[in-house]
Amino acid sequence: MTTATPELLTVPEVMARLRLGRSTVYDLIRSRRLISITVGRSRRIPADALRDFINREIEETA
Repeated sequence: MTTATPELLTVPEVMARLRLGRSTVYDLIRSRRLISITVGRSRRIPADALRDFINREIEETA
């Protein structure tokens, strides 16, 4: 049995994956460094957007 990664992540899931605080994640969203969408009243981050963000950060530090 395989566990699929959800397509859309919650802010707490992104916080846990990046080991960052809530305000830092929202700052990344506000500054458009991390792409997000709004579903109803909830903020969601596409899993691809999180991977892209991580890859960009790695490239910038290399």
